[in-house]
Amino acid sequence: RPRAMNVLTQIRNRQRDTLAEVARGVPDSASWHAEFADSAYVFVGGLAYGLTEGDVLAVMSQFGEVVDVQLARDEETGKSKGFAHVAYDDQRSTVLAVDNLSGATVAGRVVNVDHVKEFRRKVPKPAEGEEGDEGKGDRGGAD
Repeated sequence: RPRAMNVLTQIRNRQRDTLAEVARGVPDSASWHAEFADSAYVFVGGLAYGLTEGDVLAVMSQFGEVVDVQLARDEETGKSKGFAHVAYDDQRSTVLAVDNLSGATVAGRVVNVDHVKEFRRKVPKPAEGEEGDEGKGDRGGAD
């Protein structure tokens, strides 16, 4: 079984591919980013555990209007797991975030930002006795 590629190597490879596309004048429709044109979500990994949803919003809003931040938390302790899914109002902001933030240092840690082809929001479990909306989560993409 092949070993998984180191995250920093993945970031460098994405940056190299993007720079090569720019140098060749590749149009947006032929870019590797085009595969993710139907999703307005990005994955943000390597986050400092002390960051809040507000902190993630502040960092990610540099690239466009953020409409959803899903900071992964441990169900029992509520502590951050160090990654989040972020949705933008305009899908083109995902390209800016991936190209400009991936590999940057945020709160002392190198973050990995990548496109998400399909993301299903986790719907909170209803309190006992309440009705829930299980299975009606947003699948991502621009409205």
